Amino acid sequence: MTLPDPLADGVQALYEDDDLLVLCKPSGLLCVPGRGPNKQDCLSARAQQRWPGALIVHRLDQATSGLVLMARHIDAQRRLSHAFAERLVHKRYQAVVQGLLGTVGGDLNEIDLPIAADWERRPLRVIDHALGKPSQTRWRLLGQDGAACTSRVELEPVTGRTHQLRVHLAALGHPILGDMLYADETAQQKAPRLLLHACVLEFAHPRHGAACSFESAPDF
Repeated sequence: MTLPDPLADGVQALYEDDDLLVLCKPSGLLCVPGRGPNKQDCLSARAQQRWPGALIVHRLDQATSGLVLMARHIDAQRRLSHAFAERLVHKRYQAVVQGLLGTVGGDLNEIDLPIAADWERRPLRVIDHALGKPSQTRWRLLGQDGAACTSRVELEPVTGRTHQLRVHLAALGHPILGDMLYADETAQQKAPRLLLHACVLEFAHPRHGAACSFESAPDF
């Protein structure tokens, strides 16, 4: 059942059934509560107001917008969490990055750089060839703006490390616009928010195994 009406406070529900929800999270909203009374407003709390018992399956960074999958009960959460762990859920993102890279319509490229926690600057992550966990991101160029010196890219994380897309693109020298953690001041000032959007989710339905595919176009 497709739901055209938004949730309260601008969180859009793209789909719901007895087992799962597909929501579109706005940039700036936490997926789960943070520490402190000023960080209790989040996607899961808003969803639970309308669907009591709704459970988080995966998360997006607070600054990232786009598709988030939630479960309606514990069995669906277990099945969907297992699918994420086994890399059976396919996710694609769009981002606008600093600089011009690649060729439009060219081959799919891969970033293969290990990521580790930067313990002295938590929650930041760093490329660490000695201690980092294997991390792969596939990317394809969608378009370029020569005047602004920016590129629009499609991103497919193979692994799911914290801040993976942001860290990998910054390591290439093409940080995502508006990234207050990994971009330089020039790239930060080119956008009022992080220009990263989770635009595609594909997975097998946890009850009957049918293929599910959802899309959400970025608003940037």
